[in-house]
Formats: sequence, structure tokens, C-alpha cells
Amino acid sequence: MAGFDGLVALLSIPVTVFGAFALVDAFIRREDAFRAADKQTKPFWLIILGIALVVSLIFPLLSFLPIIGLIAIIVYFVDVRPAIKQVGGGGGGRRSGGSSSDGPYGPYNGGR
Repeated sequence: MAGFDGLVALLSIPVTVFGAFALVDAFIRREDAFRAADKQTKPFWLIILGIALVVSLIFPLLSFLPIIGLIAIIVYFVDVRPAIKQVGGGGGGRRSGGSSSDGPYGPYNGGR
């Protein structure tokens, strides 16, 4: 039984990291992107993902609450995050699309 407990403890580490990444990702997204994608609000997802992260830290993985938290994290990554990225709610000043030779008025064609 000790080997199984060790396996469950090893599996809980990626779940916790996955939850922390989801929380940080939701935090850096713009508030209006959540509304534009017709998903719940940003504070809603921050609360849900924060609770899921805390629950995954406190309770063992095979209990009821961490499984619900894992489902919430998966829903965020599979449904909410792609919809927000499609709307253009990326965070952190990342460039979205385009080429490295694009100028302010379109692609640079080398004076042709």
C-alpha cells in the first residue's frame, strides 16, 4: 500500500502545477476577453481556479474535492482559454500573428 500512496503523491504534483499555471494564465488575461468570449467573468474563474489549487494542496488526489477541482482546471484549459485566445485576449504584450518583417502598414516587400 505504501507504493500506491507514493504513486498518488507523485500524481498530485502535476495536478498542482497544472492548477497553478491555469490560475496564472487566467490572471494575465484581459477582463473584457472573458465577456467577449461569452464565458463567465474573470473573477469567477480566478476564484474557481484558486479554490481548485488550494484544494489540490490540502487534500489527497483521490478524494472528492481535488477531482472536482481538476475537472474545473481541465474545463478552463479546454474550453475557456482557447475561446479567450481566439477573441484576442492574450496577455503579457505578446504579438499575435504576423511576420517579423511586418511594418506598421503591412508587410515590408523590400522596395518592390
